[in-house]
Amino acid sequence: MRIAMVSEHASPLAALGGEDAGGQNVHVAELSQALARLGHEVVVYTRRTDEESPDDVTMGPGVRVRHVRAGPAEEIGKDDLPQHMPEFARQLRADWARDVPDIVHAHFWMSGMASLNAAQDAGVPVVQTFHALGVTKRRHQGVADTSPTERIAIERSVALRSDLIIATSTEEQRELRSWGVRPDRVQVVPCGVDLDRFTPEGPRAPRGDRPRVVSLGRLVERKGVETVIRALTAVPEAELLVAGGPEAHLLRTDPEAVRLHRIAREVGVADRVCFLGRVAREDVPALLRSADVSVNVPWYEPFGMSTVEAMACGVPVAASDVGGHRDTVVHEVTGLLVPPRAPETLGARLRTLLGDVVAAESYGIAGADRAAACFSWEFVAHRTEECYTEALRLARHPSFAPDLPRVRPHVLTGPNSLRGE
Repeated sequence: MRIAMVSEHASPLAALGGEDAGGQNVHVAELSQALARLGHEVVVYTRRTDEESPDDVTMGPGVRVRHVRAGPAEEIGKDDLPQHMPEFARQLRADWARDVPDIVHAHFWMSGMASLNAAQDAGVPVVQTFHALGVTKRRHQGVADTSPTERIAIERSVALRSDLIIATSTEEQRELRSWGVRPDRVQVVPCGVDLDRFTPEGPRAPRGDRPRVVSLGRLVERKGVETVIRALTAVPEAELLVAGGPEAHLLRTDPEAVRLHRIAREVGVADRVCFLGRVAREDVPALLRSADVSVNVPWYEPFGMSTVEAMACGVPVAASDVGGHRDTVVHEVTGLLVPPRAPETLGARLRTLLGDVVAAESYGIAGADRAAACFSWEFVAHRTEECYTEALRLARHPSFAPDLPRVRPHVLTGPNSLRGE
């Protein structure tokens, strides 16, 4: 199958940890390579952000990255990109007129907007993964939400026009269903984890005698790092390592890092909080393995890739009881689910967990088992492949097609729900 993977702002070649680089970049890169290993040919389309990169870059066997000229060839925040999407769509349309893909898989709402416009002439089915919904962001961030005003309306249009939507959590699936999207057009497929890299065995980052809590993720307010810092007051013996954000030498001028430093001083834990800044991807597993517990407590979370990476490393997790965490973390089996923005509750649960070696070891073992069973990229690629087949069926026979195989619905409801029995 020839797959056009469209990811307008999140290049699979991009560095991780910046404001607009993170889980989606990893997802597109890993999924593309996993699909190629199944024998498919993948071209990833992403916006050109510099003049030096070649038009086409071979990322690995069966995977090419194509840089699309749309707007200035420089870094632009994704909130400023919608104005350049018509040009992005024109470039896609021209490319697909010369070389028609079998399926288009769009990532994020702007990619969906451009892909649907470009795919019309080619008659190619479009599969959509949103990664995050504007309505959810607006619900949790209110006036702090900087998304373009047209985002929510366009997302609904993209959802209703796409041949099939891949949701990354059952919570997202329910939201999409409430918009009137037909149930057979929404499938849940989780994000994956590299089980060769994220494993309980391997080197650990250096550490001292203090219990170690690690918070890994982009350094933005909704990720809930403030909650973890405030919770540390209830765990006086522990240290907190905050990984993510800009390079370490830029932390002194980063607004969110400065704000969090101030809060750490105000609550009296600054001597036990270390901001690492951006951590190289290859160094993340060792950092996670050095932790006694990994904490990820955002206000909302479409999936929560860093939580699954910690589980794969055999580290007990404490995660906010929101979004994708409800699918990935089995409460008091692989870790703990706690309310978001509740530092007192988090602090009490961390103090208990750090004092219970048996529970911590049990959560770590169960988490690694669950990650291996449910979140390998091989599993995710197979499920995505099934969704592509279903999208092709729906595009050819939009009402009913008994002669073509139907994708099996996967509903995430419990600790074994992703095994695909």
